[in-house]
Amino acid sequence: MKRIGNKWPWLIALVVIIIFPFLVGQSNYFLTIFITACTFIVTANALNLLIGFGGQISVGHAGFLTIGAYGVAILANTINLPFILILLIAGGITAIVGFLIGLPAVRLRGHFLAVATLGFGLSIPEIALNWEELTGGYTGLMVSRPPFMQNELLFFYSLGFISVLCIWLMKNILYSRMGRAFIAIRDSEVAAQSIGVNLAFYKTIMFTISAFFAGIAGGMNGYWYGFVSPDDFSILTSFLLLAMIVVGGLGSIFGAVIGAILFSILPHFSDSYIGITNIVIGIAVVLVMMFKPNGLVSFLHFKKNKVQSKTPEIKNEVV
Repeated sequence: MKRIGNKWPWLIALVVIIIFPFLVGQSNYFLTIFITACTFIVTANALNLLIGFGGQISVGHAGFLTIGAYGVAILANTINLPFILILLIAGGITAIVGFLIGLPAVRLRGHFLAVATLGFGLSIPEIALNWEELTGGYTGLMVSRPPFMQNELLFFYSLGFISVLCIWLMKNILYSRMGRAFIAIRDSEVAAQSIGVNLAFYKTIMFTISAFFAGIAGGMNGYWYGFVSPDDFSILTSFLLLAMIVVGGLGSIFGAVIGAILFSILPHFSDSYIGITNIVIGIAVVLVMMFKPNGLVSFLHFKKNKVQSKTPEIKNEVV
């Protein structure tokens, strides 16, 4: 039976997006932190779809963010289309690259796959840096905004709602037959193949879908900042995304959200101390792996299980 309670996280997310600008006095600084968090929430969930739910390692997702950001910049400066279409096209271009990466990756696993995706993540910024005719090289590219985007509040709401939509779509993918195939591959490739799951097809689809949403996130980031450069998403961003899903919780949509929010707001408190941000992130990853290997989201699961153990008579009610 479908649970009514499952609607509440989405409603709460929409309410937070609507009231946040007024809570911070429409400060551009705090709105930028919020959009940065949205960018990482979408990308972390895209990566979690690949690693946490599909069991496929990727250490180069910053490359997909870069492709999405440059795709939006190039398209917005050359083609007069609605920004939603430009975002979708940029996501589609990134998905094609993800598909091409996924084709050889289906034959790799473990540290071999990690090294292959690491090479991809390292190469994309270098390509953007040296392909000056297309990307502007060191100087980067300005992103042309449509007229309605001059209203910061309207633009903020647009990107916030797109972020929620992306998470909702990924959740529905995971609850579909395709998502169950991803999880079967993660749990046991041999068992998945024995029940008719096409490993090569679904692994390639994983990379394609994950790259699409990462490209959308990169495009959102480029639109908000109005500028794209090769230094926006380095290999350190890929490691940061890994830290987000490990600390938040592998194989959990809400866990990826927690990790992304945590590491998006952390620099706001620690940037005044040089180098302390990376130290805190490293300590957080080590502590979580030692004491809470299922991530911070496991605290919520523990609380839920504790409540249910005390009230077994209401466990099966629709909430």
